[in-house]
Amino acid sequence: MNNHAYRFAKREDVPTILELIRSLAEYEHMLDEVIATEALLEEWIFDKGKAEVLFALADGEVAGFALFFHNFSTFLGRSGIYLEDLFVRPEYRGQGYGKGLLRQLSAIAVERGCGRLEWSCLDWNRPSIDFYLSLGAVPMNDWTVYRLTGERLTAMAESEKEVCTAHE
Repeated sequence: MNNHAYRFAKREDVPTILELIRSLAEYEHMLDEVIATEALLEEWIFDKGKAEVLFALADGEVAGFALFFHNFSTFLGRSGIYLEDLFVRPEYRGQGYGKGLLRQLSAIAVERGCGRLEWSCLDWNRPSIDFYLSLGAVPMNDWTVYRLTGERLTAMAESEKEVCTAHE
């Protein structure tokens, strides 16, 4: 059995982070949507501190990762953790690394006083859904995720420029 360990990513891990993101995107049939670069990841994760990455290690080798950031619940009146990506390399699946990453994130959330840990999962990804349900995670069936990106995001931002004074 592998020796499980966990550690936060460091700046020099950016190439590994991008490789894992691309592997996850390939698994999700979304590789053509990945426009992230090492420079962007370094800027947003390490320079701006907008996300964190936790690695699962198998005898010192990266077996998987969790990329997460803080969000805020107005109902709870405190921060939560949003898990953007959880991925375990195929050769390490079924060995407890995914569950270990979620345990680590849960411990981080509790240590930081967060009110919840949440994430999204593609509807077709039955193996992951079954895994999350086995851990006691509850699907939010009454909620639908909405998103603005690219040209639609830009158009929305430009549609009422005079209203956007919050940054001043």
